[in-house]
Amino acid sequence: MTAKDMASRIELRVGDITTLRVDAIVNAANESLLGGGGVDGAIHRAAGPDLLAECRTLDGCPTGQAKITPGYRLPAKYVIHTVGPVYHGGTEGETELLRSCHIEALRLAVEHDCRTVAFPAISCGVYGYPITEAARIALSAAAEHLRSEDVPEKITFVLFSQAAYAAFDAVRQD
Repeated sequence: MTAKDMASRIELRVGDITTLRVDAIVNAANESLLGGGGVDGAIHRAAGPDLLAECRTLDGCPTGQAKITPGYRLPAKYVIHTVGPVYHGGTEGETELLRSCHIEALRLAVEHDCRTVAFPAISCGVYGYPITEAARIALSAAAEHLRSEDVPEKITFVLFSQAAYAAFDAVRQD
């Protein structure tokens, strides 16, 4: 796969992940999977109470892992919930855990034949992960996956601000 082909399969945009018509959106969840702030809270609000009811049956999710549910009221068919690490200066395995979030979410996307998947900037909100470092990990994991898999056909990173977009774009240009 050429760099151009790879670039056509990874998109960056600023926006609201809950409004995207994709096969799956990835939720930057907490270990309980019962909602929270930021992207997690927005996804739960947009999906409606059935998402929370289903998440109650999942018995949580460990950091670095992922679970999948229907999207309920969202335009997305599925929500892939993954729990990113809280950033502690990079000394507690955060890099491996954040990478695992992306790999596990993409594994579930393949299992459920999700042709289009949208990710937020996992762990970059209240979990404090530095955006440029998180972008390196996220884009690297996505590119590695796409080198060996046909699914998803398109991965979109939906960033919460122009500054986050600029950080991801700078990493992508490297």
